[in-house]
Amino acid sequence: MEIKITSKTMLKVLEILSWIIFVGLCIEAGGIIFNAFYTLAINPGGAKNYWMGADLSSLYQFDPVFFFVEIFFMSMAAVTKALLFYLIVKLLHENRLSLSHPFNNYVKRFIQNMSYLSLGIGLFSHFGGNYAEWFTKQGVIMPSIDSLKLGGADVWIFMGVTLLVIAQIFKRGIEIQSENELTI
Repeated sequence: MEIKITSKTMLKVLEILSWIIFVGLCIEAGGIIFNAFYTLAINPGGAKNYWMGADLSSLYQFDPVFFFVEIFFMSMAAVTKALLFYLIVKLLHENRLSLSHPFNNYVKRFIQNMSYLSLGIGLFSHFGGNYAEWFTKQGVIMPSIDSLKLGGADVWIFMGVTLLVIAQIFKRGIEIQSENELTI
């Protein structure tokens, strides 16, 4: 017995998975931002058990401004990840992806926006990770880059550049498609 999975079914499964990931990323971004506010405005002891158990108390004691900057990089990376999946959920939910005419301006803009967000995630992760390494060299005890959710900067940058290339291919595909429509 052979099971055939149609592209429509696969897109529905991907939409459900995208929703789950999007909600998880929103919770992560909200947790980082809430904990930053709580630690900076209400209880500095909150840095001891930061989001997902990361101990940033050493950094906070070193300098609260440096703590804020590191949290800024963490929150920006988390928010841009959530925005990236928001775009995916929006594309799949609105059924704007036409498999019969894939080369259209909406999909081109979607891919361009994904590439810019991926580059942003990569840059925020890279700067946040380098910042954390600099603190370690200064003698500040820092959690790992992965526990700060700043790992994989090179992969995000690679993905952003790859998506920029694909966006240019889509741009050329739109040009060829419109030329073909004019000749008919």
